[in-house]
Amino acid sequence: MRGAAGIRLDTPEHVRAARSRLGANVPIIGLWKQTLPGSSVYITPRFADAQAIAAAGADIIAIDATFRSRPEGDTATHLIERIHRDLGKLVMADIDTLEAAEAAAGAGADLIGTTLYGYTEETQGQRPPGWDLLAQMVDRLSVPCLCEGGIASPEMARQAIAAGAFAVVVGTAITGIDLQVMAYQRALNRP
Repeated sequence: MRGAAGIRLDTPEHVRAARSRLGANVPIIGLWKQTLPGSSVYITPRFADAQAIAAAGADIIAIDATFRSRPEGDTATHLIERIHRDLGKLVMADIDTLEAAEAAAGAGADLIGTTLYGYTEETQGQRPPGWDLLAQMVDRLSVPCLCEGGIASPEMARQAIAAGAFAVVVGTAITGIDLQVMAYQRALNRP
């Protein structure tokens, strides 16, 4: 309500609640984080999760499009195809590496975000935002690239746009009230 171009939300309940308050004109990127046995993929890992997010009112379905093994033996490529064909929704591919970004673009993802940079086995030890990854994506891909992960200030958001990002997703810096309170508490209780 203060100027964001769109929002990104987890769970069908949150998507449904936001859609009812925002109307049809604000784009919603929806996802459903699921922890499932035998897979480290957790961002909309199955088609059933994408169906629930679409039914709740999301315009764009975010999925994990890394090379990690998916539950139920599906592939990111197949999930992207099914979301397009069966749900008629756009797909945001959350990736961790340039190779995953290129594969997602080749599979037809409509938007690609640096969301999982630093959060997978492949990028373990890296700290978001992935500035180099973003620059490589902007240089090599023809689909819109989003910078997501580790954006902690308006200056960092401007840096992402200056680097060629189509859009910036700001998460914890806005929604992490609990972390902000903890930071103030730690600072005020220091000797």
